[in-house]
Amino acid sequence: MKVKGYSYVVALVAILLDQITKIIIMNRLELYEQIKVIGDFFIITSIRNTGAAFSMLEGKQMFFLIITPIVAAGIVWYIHQQRRSGNVWLLTALGLVLGGALGNFIDRLLYGHVVDFLSFNFGSYSFAVFNIADAAITVGVIMIIIDTLREDRRARAAAKAGRDPEQPKEILHTED
Repeated sequence: MKVKGYSYVVALVAILLDQITKIIIMNRLELYEQIKVIGDFFIITSIRNTGAAFSMLEGKQMFFLIITPIVAAGIVWYIHQQRRSGNVWLLTALGLVLGGALGNFIDRLLYGHVVDFLSFNFGSYSFAVFNIADAAITVGVIMIIIDTLREDRRARAAAKAGRDPEQPKEILHTED
């Protein structure tokens, strides 16, 4: 599989899904309007968030407008460092984080807030309302953590076997 632009395709898909769903929410629902999808468990809820996840740093839009391009540039740099590895799992994760960050950045630039609409309730506990960009970031970060743990396990196994963890396992050739 060619991975040269793979992360950017993943990022673009995340951005498009995020922005399309937000446009639908803004055009079809009034602010704070709700649509029950699965009883009280899953509700589409139209809200606006001027902070980050869980409304942290509420009202600090300038901070997000400055920090997001810096973070995005760091992700792009890391994608270029990793693309030769062919690690599709990691490149997918990085694309998701990049796409999610840019999806919310677009909202902040255009509207001065982020459009959130996915609401889940677990009995009396209501999870923070979020959007597709937030989900992409979360899934991407979880994938990066899993990749890091897998790489650590591979490195320990290689060290235990007495070989360089950066070198692929030796391939045995047999004649038929």
